[in-house]
Amino acid sequence: MDTVYHTIEPVYDTHSRILILGSFPSVKSRESKFFYGHPRNRFWSVLAAVVSDSLPSSIEEKKAFLLRNHIAVWDVIASCEIKGSSDSSIRNVVPNQLNRILLTAPIAQIYCNGATSHKLYQRYCEAETGRSAIRLPSTSPANAACSPEKLTESWKIITENL
Repeated sequence: MDTVYHTIEPVYDTHSRILILGSFPSVKSRESKFFYGHPRNRFWSVLAAVVSDSLPSSIEEKKAFLLRNHIAVWDVIASCEIKGSSDSSIRNVVPNQLNRILLTAPIAQIYCNGATSHKLYQRYCEAETGRSAIRLPSTSPANAACSPEKLTESWKIITENL
């Protein structure tokens, strides 16, 4: 496996209240050059439902959507060895420097999109940030057992900190 580097800049500003972390961008996200780029990933539709906002489509719309709703987005991993988009194949992790966001934005809570990002956050980032994260069910198409309705209900917790 080759080492793959995260090339998508985090989205945040000085008004961001929550930080949502994925593990590492999927092949589709890396190709589209933005977070949650797989057409079957439910991240954008779930977030739009949770914050009662319109569904963004372009990268510019997605950035504006996140900032308008005080949401920061990034990933736990800066680089790793990975096979395709398989979280289970991730090896030799180098974490992102999350304090880049935490020292700039008034983040009230960190949320992890799925079990893998949560596990990686706990292992590589929690000691540095000094903050715990809340694990949310993954919006990935690989988590097909979780219905869009159940995802939306679970993700509503983020509104407590917006």
